[in-house]
Amino acid sequence: MPARKDPGPSVKDPELYESLRDDGASKEKAARIANAAARSSRAEVGRRGGESGSYEDWTVQELRDRARELEIEGRSGMRKSELIDALRHH
Repeated sequence: MPARKDPGPSVKDPELYESLRDDGASKEKAARIANAAARSSRAEVGRRGGESGSYEDWTVQELRDRARELEIEGRSGMRKSELIDALRHH
């Protein structure tokens, strides 16, 4: 596996960033979590997460609205299961 580039100065916790990337998180998601952990603590970030309801309980329109906020391409033609997958892996 090729060595990864330094994520840059905008990532405040590079070790956590790399760990999240290794687990399959997108660059954006890994940077967001790593920076939140650097602002407070890793434990606090973990406690704050998980408050949203399950995507399966959302309507298709709610899923499309969230996908639009995240600028996910092709969202208008996606079925509910595809929207959920795209949102989970963004």
